[in-house]
Amino acid sequence: MDSTEHYVIGVDYGTLSGRAVVVRVSDGAELGSGVFEYPHAVMTDRLPGGSERLPADWALQVPNDYREVLRNAVPAAVKAAGIDPAKVIGIGTDFTACTMIPTTADGTPLNELGRFADRPHAYVKLWRHHSAQPQADRINKLAAERGESWLPRYGGLISSEWEFAKGLQLLEDDPEVYRAMDRWVEAADWIVWQLTGEYVRNACTAGYKGIYQGGRYPSEDFLTALNPDFKDFVSAKVEHRIGQLGDTAGTLTDEAAAWTGLPAGIAVAVGNVDAHVTAPAAKAIEAGQLLAIMGTSTCHVMNGAELRDVPGMCGVVDGGILAGHWGYEAGQSGVGDIFGWFVKQGVPPAYHEAAAGQGIGIHEYLTELASDQRIGEHGLLALDWHSGNRSVLVDHELSGLIVGQTLATKPEEIYRALLEATAFGTRIIIEAFNSAGVPVKELVIAGGLVKNALLMQIYSDVTNLPLSTVGSAQAPALGSAIHAAVAAGCYANVEAASAAMGSAPADVYTPVPENVEAYGALFSEYTALHDYFGRGGNDVMHRLKAIQREALRAQSTTEVAKTGVSS
Repeated sequence: MDSTEHYVIGVDYGTLSGRAVVVRVSDGAELGSGVFEYPHAVMTDRLPGGSERLPADWALQVPNDYREVLRNAVPAAVKAAGIDPAKVIGIGTDFTACTMIPTTADGTPLNELGRFADRPHAYVKLWRHHSAQPQADRINKLAAERGESWLPRYGGLISSEWEFAKGLQLLEDDPEVYRAMDRWVEAADWIVWQLTGEYVRNACTAGYKGIYQGGRYPSEDFLTALNPDFKDFVSAKVEHRIGQLGDTAGTLTDEAAAWTGLPAGIAVAVGNVDAHVTAPAAKAIEAGQLLAIMGTSTCHVMNGAELRDVPGMCGVVDGGILAGHWGYEAGQSGVGDIFGWFVKQGVPPAYHEAAAGQGIGIHEYLTELASDQRIGEHGLLALDWHSGNRSVLVDHELSGLIVGQTLATKPEEIYRALLEATAFGTRIIIEAFNSAGVPVKELVIAGGLVKNALLMQIYSDVTNLPLSTVGSAQAPALGSAIHAAVAAGCYANVEAASAAMGSAPADVYTPVPENVEAYGALFSEYTALHDYFGRGGNDVMHRLKAIQREALRAQSTTEVAKTGVSS
């Protein structure tokens, strides 16, 4: 091994695990990786050791699980790479977003304080924590009434997933925890704080998730109108120094060096979001290249040369992906999660046994069966809203739907209909971009789902676009490593690092004309369902959510009465 070579580490924090990759600075070669699964995973029912059930649409995590990634995945990656740790010159990280942690002034998560260990609002609120929808609705209504200039930058709607809705919910549900919170911190920034001892907000989450536009957050007057006790949310809990993507946030502390086995004092890049950091890894930084990072959910990001207001988008941010460009973001709240839910809850044991007998996974088995179907043969149409709708409706009170089932419907047919539904959801997003003057010319796909060739061809056919997949199996981690190389001074900017270290395409798909035509007919029906249930034609999904919340509230009251335990 060349003694002059240097290496960087990229750490990708996903929904269920953290992954570390060792990357060679000169050419982006991925030399070794390590994975650590969060011991507490995602808490949707109860807190650790707790007896009281969490309300509907909650999704919490334990922040120490993130530290454990540094203690376990990073040393494992270095060992797998077989390199001298002394040659590592930088580390970069990315995170799912918007994932929020309430902390003290020194960064201690509130759940780690004994008096708050049994308080749900003291824990991490994961991106898919959607129970702040009522607060999001009020933010949107007030912003529209006041004509707030920042609202169009977010497609006209602020999501319940984001910082302000979740923060307002915390205040109104548990004022004591809110008062004890000194900092409302994106996990992307908290992990960098743990590595460096310095708190720096990254420009990406501040812009997309924190309503930071033109150097300002929403005004104190606006916050007061939402709730008088929310008046100082920005000034007291949120506002902090903003770090630009690719900049150095600080250097690795002695404590973090002991966790990771890396040299103290190396560069630590400003935090980033898993989707946005992937763009340079995929070499998808040109205008018109829509990058979709497909995993449990999908995030769509794209650079644009001009500023446009795109209805229903997650946001457009100056420098949100790459300095000097307008970065656009959209997304689907459920994709791989939907497929995972179906195989866990809706596939009979005989199918699992047959897959095991062939030595393949259940997803692969269902895909093989679904591949034999002609388009439309199953007679089904699904709405991919099992985790709500992030774009373009921005409504997490919506829910999944499958139309056309009969007593003859087979699991593989439902599975294919769900694959197709997520592709239709992506086409809705693409058409919104195109209509707003932000043309999409090609699709670039990253994430674990690229291995499903049927799914990739469906996406190409449904969108009628050429599609390529990213060669790296750990594209977000590679993207973080690219930013670490820039932070360490190895490249002048992210574009140069992307050109040298980015991944070449793995597979290329082109739309099949007859498939495009067949899916066009199905997409018309999907659009009709999408608008009927999502744009006010029928409010049944919202009414069902309200009925569910009331039933769960009654159940919780009954449990408290029986046990005498309440949080």
